[in-house]
Amino acid sequence: MRPRGRPLVAALALAAAAPLVLSGCGAEGELKSAGATPTAVGPVRLWPDLPPATAPPLDYGETDTESVPGIEVPDNDVHRVDAVAVVRAEVNAHPDTYSGADGMYQETARQIGRCAAEPAKCPVMKPYYRDLTGNGRDELIVGIRMPEQQVGVRVYLAENGGLTRIMSTVDQVISVELAGRDLIVRAASAGIPGYEYRTAWSWDEQQGAMLPARDEIVRVKPPGPSASPAPEPRLVEPTPTPGPTSSSPAPSDTDDVFGEAP
Repeated sequence: MRPRGRPLVAALALAAAAPLVLSGCGAEGELKSAGATPTAVGPVRLWPDLPPATAPPLDYGETDTESVPGIEVPDNDVHRVDAVAVVRAEVNAHPDTYSGADGMYQETARQIGRCAAEPAKCPVMKPYYRDLTGNGRDELIVGIRMPEQQVGVRVYLAENGGLTRIMSTVDQVISVELAGRDLIVRAASAGIPGYEYRTAWSWDEQQGAMLPARDEIVRVKPPGPSASPAPEPRLVEPTPTPGPTSSSPAPSDTDDVFGEAP
């Protein structure tokens, strides 16, 4: 649909008159030409004779989803779910799994089992809530502290009275941020000083999972010769923002979920 405004005939007349104005003597207050416009160069395909792939790329588990056993979600409201109980249920379902989407360090698994008795040492951080799928309800966002500054980030979707994990990743996380319905994970870049990884996880309706839709390496301020080691990530309280889809305040679009310690 053409935007409303002056008639097309008038616009064409102005366009035709523009060269006359731009080619004027350039007196004070008049328009002046900025010069010739560079010719646009389109993308050039290299090696166009390469055959199509005969096998899909390796599956790194980004599309893996799994129902959390034994967890009930009344009215599909994740605010009524205990985040520690959710993670404990997954650990109990996969007690000998130490890698992949269900992977957990043995030390972390033991600490999760003692969260009720030793809450100060519980590695499950305060949960956050956000409608990441666009279904009008909040999803549950959980962070799990692990050894060597590793942080597990998991997202759960409430459906049919139960809970489905739609995202799981572990990295040396610097911070996690919410931007619209994207979850942006900033992580340390191993072996490349002065850079960090930034991955934007987005809901994919076809896969029914959060996928790493955008992944980039970003240059940051290089550490000085006497720089102290990177601090462990900690929870940053968001600024409450009213929203019609949540029964409790949700972070704003630019609030950190897990941020750097000062």
